[in-house]
Amino acid sequence: MKRLRGRTPGPRTPIALAIPALLAIAFLMLPLLGILARTQWSDLGAHLTSEGTTEALKLSLVVSFWALGLSLLLGVPLAWLLARVDFPGKALVRSLVLLPMVLPPTVGGVALLLAFGRRGLLGPWMEDTFGLTLPFQTSGAVVAATFVAMPFLVISLEGALGGLRPRYEETAASLGASPVRVFRTVTLPMVAPGLIAGAALTWARALGEFGATITFAGNLPGTTQTLPLQVYLLLQDSPEAATSVSLLLLAIAMAVLVALRGRWIGTPGDLRRGRPEPLSDEAVPPALPDVPAVDAAPPAERWSLHAEVTGFNQLVLDAEPGTTIAVVGPNGAGKTTLLRALLGLTPRAHATLRLGGTDVTELPPHRRHVAWVPQDGALFPHMSALANTAYGPRARGVPRGEARRRAQEWLDRLGVGHLAHRRPAQVSGGQAQRVALARALAARPRLLLLDEPLAALDQTTRAHVRHTLRTHLDTFGGVCLIVTHDPVEAVSLADRVLVLDQGLALQDETPAEVTRHPRSPWVARMLGRNAWPGVAGPEGLALPGGGTLVVADPLPPGTEALAIIAPEAVSVHRDKPGGSPRNVWPGTIREITTSGSRLRLLITSPQAPDLVAEITPQAAAELGLADGTPVWTSVKATEATVVPT
Repeated sequence: MKRLRGRTPGPRTPIALAIPALLAIAFLMLPLLGILARTQWSDLGAHLTSEGTTEALKLSLVVSFWALGLSLLLGVPLAWLLARVDFPGKALVRSLVLLPMVLPPTVGGVALLLAFGRRGLLGPWMEDTFGLTLPFQTSGAVVAATFVAMPFLVISLEGALGGLRPRYEETAASLGASPVRVFRTVTLPMVAPGLIAGAALTWARALGEFGATITFAGNLPGTTQTLPLQVYLLLQDSPEAATSVSLLLLAIAMAVLVALRGRWIGTPGDLRRGRPEPLSDEAVPPALPDVPAVDAAPPAERWSLHAEVTGFNQLVLDAEPGTTIAVVGPNGAGKTTLLRALLGLTPRAHATLRLGGTDVTELPPHRRHVAWVPQDGALFPHMSALANTAYGPRARGVPRGEARRRAQEWLDRLGVGHLAHRRPAQVSGGQAQRVALARALAARPRLLLLDEPLAALDQTTRAHVRHTLRTHLDTFGGVCLIVTHDPVEAVSLADRVLVLDQGLALQDETPAEVTRHPRSPWVARMLGRNAWPGVAGPEGLALPGGGTLVVADPLPPGTEALAIIAPEAVSVHRDKPGGSPRNVWPGTIREITTSGSRLRLLITSPQAPDLVAEITPQAAAELGLADGTPVWTSVKATEATVVPT
């Protein structure tokens, strides 16, 4: 026997809510059913093809499409202004946009008459200067329809723009695109669903406008008598014909709403609809081998970096051409703020920036030649990988054919040339990161900024992309800054490591020096070491909890310092040890985790800060260690390095 497929179980709808909801549906449905029930279907064709109706329909189409055009011309920039720019009186402007939606249409018509009529504020001037009279003219009907309908476009598009992350536009600017080009090639295509929804609603509202039109433009057959006004006249002389024309307007309105499928506001995410889901890094075949970087000609020009950053970040940064700097620090340290200051995209910090011999401080972002790769790559979802990569050269005036050739070369060098005609939603995360890097390098920047470019990748893909990135940074003629939380990236990619904390530079040295002597507790922990802050005393470091860490080479008393202890230098015992260790504490194991082929133990103690020890699984088994096991820890004085902070 076939089993009946039951409905998915879920919470039952409360009767107290269901009944009013059903009444609301009936309230909305009954007037529509009334039109359908009273329509004389046998005379429908004759009513809709009568001379007055066809003339009114043609005029309605002319007026509504002109109103749509004016709404697009004026409303799109206004929606962008409201979504992207903070200015005094913004709330008032948004209220003015919404006002025609809540204002009685006849009141709107009176307001238009007092503004543009022959005795209005602008009417006499427009008539004397341009010979333009709006009341009782078709142009007046267009103005009335635009006044009432344009808010639908502005509100829909503003919502879509609000859902579009600014980093797409900021990335386009960093590739050399002017604000107008960014708006035309990135912003509008990405908010197309919201724009289409707003345009459709605007056109439908303009087609059905009545009150403002009859008040401001009158009801003149062939001039201002649109279809809604025709319904008003027919209702007095021929109710059956009025019902038929009302059915026509109802059908048009329903067709628009059905076409929108209930989507009043489209978002950039709609661009992915109907496309294949992104492939996981594990699911893709092995990447093609990289084309050796030596086939690329060395850069004709080399660009040094000098930056003086003020505001939240306070630092001076100098680097020779070809230098790669890893920027590390805890969350909120100012890493991304530093990059955005160099781009000229944040009010939190200001960078006096010189690239080579050129001072670019006062230049807008699109003229600085500073390319940015954000953490997620920010590939333009409506463009293929090839078009994404060619975007920078095209923005800088390179002919289309040359830009595409250059883009294909960079995609080939980074091992993703075979994906040139795929869109971002059709490639894996690792492939997308390489496309984003190719796009930045194809723009030939003087300064390259990478904000955690490998953070979203799995370990295998990350290692491959890291190797590829290192290979191509070796031939880069400018300076590269990489924000990272990965010590492997900092050591393998960078020539220097810049450590930030609360906007200040704590350390700016080679990876080897930062690894040996980290001056930041966060960096020490990032490198897998124990980091204990304290104040130097006669024998060692006085700890905040009251204990003392004995060290072999103490600093002058009173010096604020950081003690660095490698986890493998911590000995773990079940009984109190004797012998040479001068630092011995009792403790309890709170957590055991794996680190490669070894185990890492988190040990808490009332006499010392939390301590991480690293031992072999065999040693842990011999000691019988588990969570909650009481132990003793010891550290030799020679194994603790003290660094002044």
